Amino acid sequence: MVTGTSPATGRSVQRSFTLRGDEALAERRQAELVAQYGMHRVAMPAGERMTVAVMLKRFINAPHRWSPTTAYSHEHVAHFLIADGIGRCIADRLTSNTVETALARWADSGASVSTLSARFRVLHAAISWALCERLLWTDPLVGMRAPARPYPRKHLRPELGRRLIVTAEEIRDKARAAVVERPELRGRVLALFRAEQNVLLVRLAADCGARRGELAALQVHDLDRRVLSIELAAKGSMIGSTKTHQRARLTLGATVARCWEEHVAAWRTHPLAGSEPGPWLFTANPSRQRPLQPGGLTQRFDLLRREAGVREASLHRLRHTVATHLVSHGKILKASARLRHRDPSTTMRNYVDALPLDDVDVADELDALFNPIVPHDIE
Repeated sequence: MVTGTSPATGRSVQRSFTLRGDEALAERRQAELVAQYGMHRVAMPAGERMTVAVMLKRFINAPHRWSPTTAYSHEHVAHFLIADGIGRCIADRLTSNTVETALARWADSGASVSTLSARFRVLHAAISWALCERLLWTDPLVGMRAPARPYPRKHLRPELGRRLIVTAEEIRDKARAAVVERPELRGRVLALFRAEQNVLLVRLAADCGARRGELAALQVHDLDRRVLSIELAAKGSMIGSTKTHQRARLTLGATVARCWEEHVAAWRTHPLAGSEPGPWLFTANPSRQRPLQPGGLTQRFDLLRREAGVREASLHRLRHTVATHLVSHGKILKASARLRHRDPSTTMRNYVDALPLDDVDVADELDALFNPIVPHDIE
């Protein structure tokens, strides 16, 4: 019977008991000993030692309260690790040296800092889960330092954001003129619909700092006057809770709120909308029956940024612009709420560089401390 784990070797400590009597007595005594000494262990198939690949498969298939974004990213990373050489290692014999060697090998093959960080975090999360499920008794990576986390992507300068909005509005105006000229052409009508949505997309991202998946999951009734409710997020074709499982309500600027309401109202009764338009805000056509996937929003934005000549722009960089502006004005709690961070410390950790400097008095004090004393100062 397993009664514990040796702190020196990490191996199981077993004890043997002898009992004379019938089978019923033996079973009763066994239950008593298990309650007194025993440790439950998850049964493994005969002759099988749990590999990292087996552990990762069980981890991914186990029930979790993950958002669609987390589920998608964890599964993607886990599938890589399962197919990688590290997946063949025995889980309870994994060492920090083995993981460090794998990290170096992945880095040499061109993996980015964010990719290395994601692979380690998923591996460590699987180990933590295995410990909770008693598939492992000790953490084989205890004491190992995680690789460096990627530094947050830089914000987009406000003037470049304005250029994106101006370009989107110019494209919308051209599409509107084309429809006035030939209103019977379905292609021109759909081009106008998409152009209006692109204006709304850029303004929303620059105003509320929503994540791409949150933008894709927005519904037309999520806006009440100027109050926007964010409750869902999309990852691929899946729609579920947001990344932090939090519901948020925030106030939009008057311009973007008006843009939203005018766009929805203009297309609600359009012939292409059908008799019962769907609820989704960003869609391929006015019927709004199916939402655009996050990748579809990215494709639209990529076309716009190339047209505007702002190739370094992305939807997520507009989110960083919101955060940087608010933090630089000392509005840390408001920035945390608008970005829907679970903890304000996340906002501080990622955007501390945006805080205004307030150490001028300290600099002057140290400057005076180490400067030579002039005679007239002594007098």
